[in-house]
Amino acid sequence: MRSSIGVGLIGMGVVGSGVARAITENSTALHSHVGSPLKLIRVAVRDTSKQREFMVSQNILGDNPEELINDESVNIVVELMGGEHPALELILAAVKNGKHVVTANKEVISKHGSEIFSLARENNVRVLFEASVGGGIPIISPLMRDLVANDIKSIKAIINGTTNYILTRMANEQADYQQVLQEAQELGYAESDPTSDVEGIDAAYKLSILSTLAFRASVKDTDIFTEGITSLTDKDFSYAKELGYSIKLLAIATRTDSSVLGRVHPALIPKEQMLAKVDDALNAVEVETDLLDKVLFHGPGAGSMPTSSAVVADIVNIARTIAGGTDLLDPVRLSDEIEIRSIDTLITKYYFRLEAEDQPGVLARIAAVLGDCGISISSFIQKGLGDQSTNAELVIMTHEASESSVTRAVSSLRGLEVVRMIGNVIRVVE
Repeated sequence: MRSSIGVGLIGMGVVGSGVARAITENSTALHSHVGSPLKLIRVAVRDTSKQREFMVSQNILGDNPEELINDESVNIVVELMGGEHPALELILAAVKNGKHVVTANKEVISKHGSEIFSLARENNVRVLFEASVGGGIPIISPLMRDLVANDIKSIKAIINGTTNYILTRMANEQADYQQVLQEAQELGYAESDPTSDVEGIDAAYKLSILSTLAFRASVKDTDIFTEGITSLTDKDFSYAKELGYSIKLLAIATRTDSSVLGRVHPALIPKEQMLAKVDDALNAVEVETDLLDKVLFHGPGAGSMPTSSAVVADIVNIARTIAGGTDLLDPVRLSDEIEIRSIDTLITKYYFRLEAEDQPGVLARIAAVLGDCGISISSFIQKGLGDQSTNAELVIMTHEASESSVTRAVSSLRGLEVVRMIGNVIRVVE
């Protein structure tokens, strides 16, 4: 056993402070788990004078991450600074220096995972990233290890706590999107610039990571079809409830033969499904396999303590290997034989909400447009817009249709003179 295992920490925000606290204050328990003591050797931050939730000794605090990476006493580099650059360059440099790496950086792993994994293999080190998806929910490790005997068919997930909180409030209180977003920002659930969350970008990063591990293929964030929640209104939630559905921002990846389709978008899901019951800032990942059928991972998907828990668990897993002098598990191996399918190939049911003239024959004309595009109607709701309006609101539920057919139908409906507005088109996941 080694006398100690050195840890270097880059970034000491909320999560980094939690990790530093855990290593420092839980040293006895961690020593017991690892077999050798863990020692925080260096911490690199932008501003060494800033007051933080947990203060480390000034002797180990600095503002030069390169010095940390080049320190021979640092065995494990923990990157928690976030963002793509310079985090990517620091991770690659650490790996080239023969250091193991733990990161929570979803953007870097999503965009550059295959390069990082390959370099880690060449240098006989491990790169672990449990905290990059789902906060404290253990999902990365099961996909890498516990489910390897399974042929994974699909992943359905709620993996952005900000949007799930917003959608839960809108559903339960018929609240306005902008109002709920502002409240989420005040509560710290949403950033001052919420674009990454509400446009589905954050969820796309995470889904690409899950897809890469589940299907052993390089799936980048740019391979994921992405649509946010900004077009949803209280009307959509009201109609969804009437029809027996909930609305969630779903991240879905499915494998068919040798191709993968990844998508992030709002979806109507039946209220009795497990994912429909995941509310507020909680996350959940449902994995469907050939041997297990469906298994659900559920819990807090963000926050200092859950994310710190996942980071420290990765540190302990690597430290055990170092302490025991055992062989390293081979980093993720990816296949080049998997193709990425376009969203145009998707076949599912759809919800249309549109405003049209309230007069005889209008529904027949709309149905004709849908029929010409190969889309059949399963049900519809028509409601007036008030005594002073000559228009009505129509909600149409379709049978299964292709995405490309729906795209053509929307274009044709916009050109139909009796259609005043297409309020929303939402995919249905059953």
